[in-house]
Amino acid sequence: MSAPGTVSINGGRSARDAAWHGYVRRCAGGDQKALGHLYDESSQQVYGVVLSVLRDTADAEEVTLDVYSQVWRSAAVYSTQRGSVVAWLLTLARSRAIDRLRSRATRQKREEPLEEAPQQSFETGGLSPEASASATETRQRIQTALNRLPQDQREAVELAYFSGMSHSELAAQLGQPLGTVKTRIRMGMMKLREELQGLSL
Repeated sequence: MSAPGTVSINGGRSARDAAWHGYVRRCAGGDQKALGHLYDESSQQVYGVVLSVLRDTADAEEVTLDVYSQVWRSAAVYSTQRGSVVAWLLTLARSRAIDRLRSRATRQKREEPLEEAPQQSFETGGLSPEASASATETRQRIQTALNRLPQDQREAVELAYFSGMSHSELAAQLGQPLGTVKTRIRMGMMKLREELQGLSL
């Protein structure tokens, strides 16, 4: 037994599991702050699993965000019968990472012949009418998606990706704690990915 006034390891885990289960229930009700709390408290474990599969930090960061996008979308159907929240998260992490690994292999095979393709479009220094129209449409989609973000998330994302400032500099610029700024950027990017499925972000 634990000594009076102390918390056992299992007791600590039970408290954490209960808190995370609460976050998932709140996510099912549309509570974005709950998703932010869950991300802050569990993302290191999720990222570790993803990185162990992919061995690439950039891919691991993207897939980690994808995991929490899936949590947001499927929180309403989560059941404790699937196990603890952490088990659910790590299962999603491994599944998403394996999907990305397969996708990466397929993409590499598809792109190999392009190395021998003519470089005329680059040599001319311009875009074809079709490519130009596609680029314009992409810019419009991104701007529309940004406009749908809450003001605080939009501001953080735009500053992060268009100003060149570090997260610490952003926190100072916005007068907000560093953790708050990071969470706003993560949440904003997760929403943008949902809005811009099919584009590379």
